[in-house]
Amino acid sequence: MEKSIAGMSPSEAALFIELVLKEDIGDSGDVTSVATVSAGATLAGVIAARQELTLAGVELAELFFLRLDPSAELERLAEDGMTLSPGQVILKVAGSAQALLAAERSALNTLAHLSGIATSASIYSRAIDGTGCILLDTRKTVPGLRTLGKYAARVGGARNHRMRLDDGVLIKDNHIAVAGSVHAAVSAAKSARLQMPIQVEVDRVDQIEEALAAGADAILCDNMEVGELRRAVALISGRVPIEASGGVLLESIREIALTGVTYVSVGRITQSAPSVDVGLDYLPAST
Repeated sequence: MEKSIAGMSPSEAALFIELVLKEDIGDSGDVTSVATVSAGATLAGVIAARQELTLAGVELAELFFLRLDPSAELERLAEDGMTLSPGQVILKVAGSAQALLAAERSALNTLAHLSGIATSASIYSRAIDGTGCILLDTRKTVPGLRTLGKYAARVGGARNHRMRLDDGVLIKDNHIAVAGSVHAAVSAAKSARLQMPIQVEVDRVDQIEEALAAGADAILCDNMEVGELRRAVALISGRVPIEASGGVLLESIREIALTGVTYVSVGRITQSAPSVDVGLDYLPAST
């Protein structure tokens, strides 16, 4: 089995590196560095956290430097999943000054974005510690970066929900509207014999029995108030897993988790997590 790099195969990671560097460097190269730094100049530096964060993507960040300078010397001082304090060094780098300067922003952007997701997931996960409820992510990800976003969410303590539309059945309100009813939608999914659990989204407690009677394997309670979630939990009474979703905030997630739902999903983890502050500070090459 190939080694995974931030949730990607080595070939996928290599393609990602190429696309990101192409986007940042362009066709003519880093004209500023070429104009101001001699080809033989070397630099050493450290990438460090500038705030408290949960680290994700450090191996991928390394690949940007190695792509432009295969002989660069790298020393990793922190691993994905670690909680870092401001000033804590993540990675030491040394090599061609032109290469390090050209790779810097791509490496930092990737590290900051993935660590931002991991940090957000960690914060939400800690908020429901001890409740028995499991934090899920969603498909609300940056287009083209789902694998990385989901990886970072896992690093931060969330469990991945569906990665794609082909790896899970989730009947939502629009499916129900087209099918005509909850029962019709679930029955059709059962008839398809997809060999997957069938989860059904409901936005009213009175839809739950209809979904269960049709054979639903899991219920997603969408945008329900805490009181409604408690009634849903009591009604289902452990027959199938229950997910609470929609409008979940850090301020409300613990109260939601304490209703007894099995899962709570949070789109904000991947959709709008702010990038963290990491930086590369250059030092004399002999340091």
